[in-house]
Amino acid sequence: MTENKNLLSTIVEVCEDRQASDCVILDMRELTPITDYYVICHGNNERQVQAIAKHVKDKMEEEDFDVRRMEGFEQGRWILLDMNDVVCHIFHKDERPHYNLERLWGDADEVSIEEL
Repeated sequence: MTENKNLLSTIVEVCEDRQASDCVILDMRELTPITDYYVICHGNNERQVQAIAKHVKDKMEEEDFDVRRMEGFEQGRWILLDMNDVVCHIFHKDERPHYNLERLWGDADEVSIEEL
């Protein structure tokens, strides 16, 4: 968890640097073999969503974390960054309630950002 804790804390910090709203971390380890954690946040418009995603990608690469893929960047409505153990979902504020990942994965425990 220590490496994941550092990764999670860096992702949240980078998202908040670009004024991402309502950052949430879900512990997915017991629910899916795909990843250990989801980080979910949103921006107010397409440009902000793209800026958040680009900043996360740049910082992850700078810190030598592997960004396996980034999807949805061109549209700026829902951008997914896959860092293997952590998947970061950056939504446009209008898209987040529609997909409502927090409800979809309601069985996941929420990780306290303050405890990172």
